Amino acid sequence: MATIYQWTDNMPPKDKHFYQELGQRIAQHRKSQELTQTQLADILGISQQTMAHYEGGHLRISVELLTALAKVVSTSVEEMIGEQIAAKNKKRGPTSALQRQIEEIKLMPRSKQKFITDMLDAFIKQQQSA
Repeated sequence: MATIYQWTDNMPPKDKHFYQELGQRIAQHRKSQELTQTQLADILGISQQTMAHYEGGHLRISVELLTALAKVVSTSVEEMIGEQIAAKNKKRGPTSALQRQIEEIKLMPRSKQKFITDMLDAFIKQQQSA
């Protein structure tokens, strides 16, 4: 434990801020999937204490683990680290209502996401056969 706190004590303020925000996003996405720290840690093959340190911004997370974590919580690494999609991939102008709705759905628990996608699939299928 002492090494973790010693590492954060020597961390530049900019890095501390980044890892604290990353930890908050990890926790937010974990909760949106209705997972506890222990459950997510078990899936990733790490201890609950390590997961708590990641969420608290006290420990750096490897890119490999971040990639696995993003898959488990149904998001992208870019979204997890707070990077905006490159401007070339974005349309100019305001975000569409549909895009805003999709972003809101991403933050919902997995069971609610499934309900919405099932409903959309049924609606699309109905429109295709009409």
